[in-house]
Amino acid sequence: MQTEKINIVIVDDHPIVIEGLKMMLGNQSYFHISQSFTTGSEIIDFIKEHTIDIILLDITLPDCNGIELCHEIKKTTPNTSVIMFSNRSERSIIMQCIQNGASGYLLKNTSIDELIECLRGALSGNIVFCNETKQIINKLSHTEITLPRLTKREKEILKLVAEGKTSALIADELFLSPLTVDTHRKNLLQKFQAKNSTELISLAIQHNMINK
Repeated sequence: MQTEKINIVIVDDHPIVIEGLKMMLGNQSYFHISQSFTTGSEIIDFIKEHTIDIILLDITLPDCNGIELCHEIKKTTPNTSVIMFSNRSERSIIMQCIQNGASGYLLKNTSIDELIECLRGALSGNIVFCNETKQIINKLSHTEITLPRLTKREKEILKLVAEGKTSALIADELFLSPLTVDTHRKNLLQKFQAKNSTELISLAIQHNMINK
């Protein structure tokens, strides 16, 4: 049974969206809307002073790019789950968000039941998508590939790449040299037959090989 409230911040440039989310989530006793913002400029200072579990973040903001802001949030507070909440349905945009550390991607037509399920999933450390987003990312852009076999180290590095971490940060975390990390990243690209990190993460998600 949920005892501690889950602290949520909403960042969206449409006040009506913020009010709608507050109304829907306010009916759930275990959610608490700590704050809401219509611009991205204040959120970094806010999360430095407050412990936030989840940030629902729009991509299109008047003063910044939500994808870049997601990356900045994760650098500032790595334990905060950032879920993108947007009308943008391009697969490339979705994967850029995941690569920059987002814990999930929801479209704004997501139902309240899906929203709540995804919030809980993100808190459990999973990458979460609404059903429509799942359909978008599961459309393979090329023929089916054989599921690659990964070493334990490759799985560790794949997870960290999906969190948007650079080779230098991964090297520090795993006590490896950046050159060794780059070699593992190249091997991962080859095994997945991926052209870049974004496509690598997309394929790994499709094969359920990433759990944050």
